[in-house]
Amino acid sequence: MSLLAPAPLRAVVVDDEAMSRARLCRLLGLEADVEVIAECADGDSAVAALRRLPADVVFLDIRLPDLNGFGVLQALPAARRPQVVFVTAHAEHALRAFDADAVDYLLKPYSAERLGAALARVRRARAAQAQAQAERPLRAAASGEGAREGYPQRLAVPVGARLRLLPVEEVECVIAQSNYVELHAGGQAYLLRETLNGIEARLDPRRFVRIHRSRIVHLQAVRDIEQLDGGRYLLRLVNGQRLGSGASYRERIREAMGLG
Repeated sequence: MSLLAPAPLRAVVVDDEAMSRARLCRLLGLEADVEVIAECADGDSAVAALRRLPADVVFLDIRLPDLNGFGVLQALPAARRPQVVFVTAHAEHALRAFDADAVDYLLKPYSAERLGAALARVRRARAAQAQAQAERPLRAAASGEGAREGYPQRLAVPVGARLRLLPVEEVECVIAQSNYVELHAGGQAYLLRETLNGIEARLDPRRFVRIHRSRIVHLQAVRDIEQLDGGRYLLRLVNGQRLGSGASYRERIREAMGLG
């Protein structure tokens, strides 16, 4: 089965200098995956074109007649604003350009290699945006389930290049690992970029209890519990894991386990 090639990058070129505009269009024309869909010589026509056409990237000069490059972006609604590569002879605007979330800043005269590096950044940004859009329905499905009680019934966890919708009932415990949490379920451990506080807020407190600053357990996964010195407990899970609790969580554990 053959894979479909990604759609061409639809580019708009905005520059009031005809020679500069022509050179940029010629260089972009050498790229197999780039299609120049409009050329503009001033800010007002750039705004009109970007509002009308579905552009992926705009190569935008800063000093333009009528409306400068920053004014062009401000005149566009967020939904119509493509990725931006500023192309200018003036280096002093670089900081403001990146404040405007520009993908790159080409300083004239630039080489074909430098333009190629900018296009590589545009392609990476578009791929990341496409991935985020593809994941959004899965994450919405995961967080939307069980909305009647306010807690999700599934969690979207990365497995390679895919997302697995992991039923919350299968999660036996959650352990903090630096900037991630580790979800243990069915003999597997899944890393999720989340804080323990964040994942705790998404779990039903009637089914999960925090036993330590770095550990949460599913009550149904606990096989037995042993009291230790200093108000601590040792919890043995049905999967064979042994988890110690923190002393400050004593009352929370006693209430959750019905220990009186």
